[in-house]
Amino acid sequence: MEKIPTDEEIRYEIAQKRVKKIKGFYTHLAVYVCVNIFIIFLNISNLKLGESYFQPKNFVTAFFWGIGLAAHALSVFGIDAVFGREWEKKKINELMNKDNKQNQKWK
Repeated sequence: MEKIPTDEEIRYEIAQKRVKKIKGFYTHLAVYVCVNIFIIFLNISNLKLGESYFQPKNFVTAFFWGIGLAAHALSVFGIDAVFGREWEKKKINELMNKDNKQNQKWK
């Protein structure tokens, strides 16, 4: 027979998943900053005499990757309007009830 997790164990598991998501975002942010600093260095070192750094081609990577980073931030820290905690609770209960009904049919 399976052990049913306690509320404390469930909350711990949810918190653990949340911390993993936050850590993933900060890792993504750190890589974004490091890579873009390297790209800035390369772009500056390849400038011709008198050429301005502020050209659209020098910001393409940072811009589009920044959109992805912003989406990642929203998924981690944003408002959970569609799939928030209440939706998760309802879905978990729904699946548990469905599982219980299926188990009762086989008994």
